Amino acid sequence: MSKSVRKFYGKPVPDGEIIQVVDGKATKPTRPIIPFIDGDGIGTEISVATRRIIDAAVAKCYGDKRNIVWLPAYAGDAAVAQFGSPLPAETLEMLDYFGIGMKGPLGTPTGGGIRSLNVTMRQHFDWYSCVRPVRYFRGIVSVVKRPQDLDVVIFRENTEDVYAGVEFEAGSEGALEIIAVAKKYGHEIREDSGIGIKPISKFASRRIVRSAIEFAIEHGRKVVTIVHKGNIQKHTEGAFLKWGLELAAEEYPGLFVSEDELWKTHGGKLPEGKILLNHRIADATFYELLCKSTQFSVIATTNLNGDYISDAAAGQVGGLGIAPGANIGAKSAMFEATHGTAPDIAGKGISNPCSLTLSGVMMLEYIDWDEAAVCVTRAIEKTLRSKTATGDLARFMKNGNQVNTVQFTDAVIANMVKPTKRTVDAALKGKKAIRQ
Repeated sequence: MSKSVRKFYGKPVPDGEIIQVVDGKATKPTRPIIPFIDGDGIGTEISVATRRIIDAAVAKCYGDKRNIVWLPAYAGDAAVAQFGSPLPAETLEMLDYFGIGMKGPLGTPTGGGIRSLNVTMRQHFDWYSCVRPVRYFRGIVSVVKRPQDLDVVIFRENTEDVYAGVEFEAGSEGALEIIAVAKKYGHEIREDSGIGIKPISKFASRRIVRSAIEFAIEHGRKVVTIVHKGNIQKHTEGAFLKWGLELAAEEYPGLFVSEDELWKTHGGKLPEGKILLNHRIADATFYELLCKSTQFSVIATTNLNGDYISDAAAGQVGGLGIAPGANIGAKSAMFEATHGTAPDIAGKGISNPCSLTLSGVMMLEYIDWDEAAVCVTRAIEKTLRSKTATGDLARFMKNGNQVNTVQFTDAVIANMVKPTKRTVDAALKGKKAIRQ
């Protein structure tokens, strides 16, 4: 229990609980303090909506026995205005102190300017696992014929690959030195090239594959697919696949069936209590996600592949406005909107809060408030089934009821029903089923 003695931005910490994370798992609190960065552009309006929806679900499910203490944190434009820095040291200290946070979208210049604040925070806190669940909500109009076939959770390694930010401008001393070293080992690179380095380590590869496997075990998912580009990048992407398969064999002996074994030994039928562990080249994955969606359940992949694939998958079910995400490490986690700041509609009150709100559902699951998580999800489902949505979704619905951000938030809250134990159990069906 905090004692209101610690201060951030000159203000004392309010009374509440600091969430403890042990072995990557958060202890279940009753009054957690959760820092919240509203973000840039549409961030403020979707953040207000998200807090209203989550607070309403917590009250619906737990009455006054539990509540969240939201604590303002600053990054991006608001931080520059107040503190002269887009990412103040106190913000990093606060997130480290509380071990959890939520965040709206933050702007990042393209081709110059400051480094991505999102990437900076991921690397600073070692939020190595970017988790992106992608599923269809009935009522949303999709560009594909069978969006309901896609239900996949993507585990994207979050700290390495080209996102490590090891780059050298064309003509710079660093670029020319690396070109010279490459030439020494038989690789010709034009001298006017910019250079980026793509680190892929055994350590990071194994732990992201482990995270994907543990999720599959805990949630009763029967397929884990390692996605890579190892046919071309043999010592980075190819090593990612090799190390992932080694990890599975070493730490989970007897649990997995390979694709060859599935057909040669089991006639294409997965044995009870087993998980299919397969792998796909990244470009083939795009094709199969689109044309053979039901083949995928959990994906483990590298940073750049994961960025591309998760956005493409979201496009199949209605877009980034309905896609949640979380950055999770061994000691802390951040739950965030997966889309950008949408400056063209900022301040108009018409933005869609679903991405951030569903990321809030992931946060509720992270702290084991499953009843509230189910309450929010089912209320959003009911609202979208009724064809009530913000303009980005409603304009594609036949007879859609287009509403603004506040009206959509009101509709979600009005559709909330406290879930029964049976409803929660059904929503969590399969959790820990394989290991038990």
